[in-house]
Amino acid sequence: MTMILGEGHYKYEPVPDWAKLPIGLELGDVAGIAVDDKDRVYLFNRGTTPVVVLSQSGELLSTWGRGIFENPHGASIGPDQCIYLTDNFDHTVRKFTLEGQLLLEIGTANVSSGFMSGKPFCKCTHSAVSPSGEIFVSDGYHNACIHKFDPNGKLLKSWGTPGTGQGEFNLPHNICCDADGWIYVADRENSRVQIFDENGRYETQINNMHRPSGLAITPGSCPDCIVGELASYLEINHNFPNLGPFVSMLDQQSNLISRLNAGSGPGLGPGQFLSPHSIAYDSMGDLYVGDVVDADWAKVIRDKEKPAQPRRFQKLKKVNSSAI
Repeated sequence: MTMILGEGHYKYEPVPDWAKLPIGLELGDVAGIAVDDKDRVYLFNRGTTPVVVLSQSGELLSTWGRGIFENPHGASIGPDQCIYLTDNFDHTVRKFTLEGQLLLEIGTANVSSGFMSGKPFCKCTHSAVSPSGEIFVSDGYHNACIHKFDPNGKLLKSWGTPGTGQGEFNLPHNICCDADGWIYVADRENSRVQIFDENGRYETQINNMHRPSGLAITPGSCPDCIVGELASYLEINHNFPNLGPFVSMLDQQSNLISRLNAGSGPGLGPGQFLSPHSIAYDSMGDLYVGDVVDADWAKVIRDKEKPAQPRRFQKLKKVNSSAI
């Protein structure tokens, strides 16, 4: 029986055996996923081979990145068709060609700006590129701000402080730019997505979600948000239903359009999620979701032993023919 997840425009079928990885290529947590304009899928993972490139049909195309990264965290491909890889342990954002040639490094490897300094970087989380080529970086684990750089990596502006108000953050974990240059920030521990103009002016926020971790936005103006919602790590509400993990689609008015999760709780089966940390989609509207399993297993699933080789990412094929 075919498994169909979601509702309306956002219906998907899990593709369990999509990736054809050779024996011996073992991935770590897939913290970042990006898709280029030829529908090649880039898995930025915490194994010994940090960047694994697959075709849309799942064949291995190339690997690169050995010996460069401390802890892969975020991946995005800009309008320039370069890939931007964010490393939260060594406090850098690196720009590469799609073949792995380093073009730009923002931040100094293994040099932190200091806890809640407001300066780049202290455990930065993700990056995104605007249509005009400016680079925006969410600086979240030991900072609470967004940094804006020109295409050459020159700092132009920083904004944000710790807190729950407009323009304040409690772990800005992911960031996207839409076609009009608006900035979308997954403010994870405030359970919202904040939206800013390109100069950091607060515009609005999207609510009705739980701990947004992964984030993607649909094309065009006023996009929908595709959010990877985390389960609770707290003892007090660890087993509460309807708190994730999910992949959810919300519009700009905070309305839930569709929600994906096969089952009543976390898991690693087809259509299930444990910690949906990264989300991307291709030209057909198919979704790719990366799970952070090693880092989050004990926080999410406490009464079972982690599998020796857990599923760390999956493809979800869009059911209706039109793309996202």
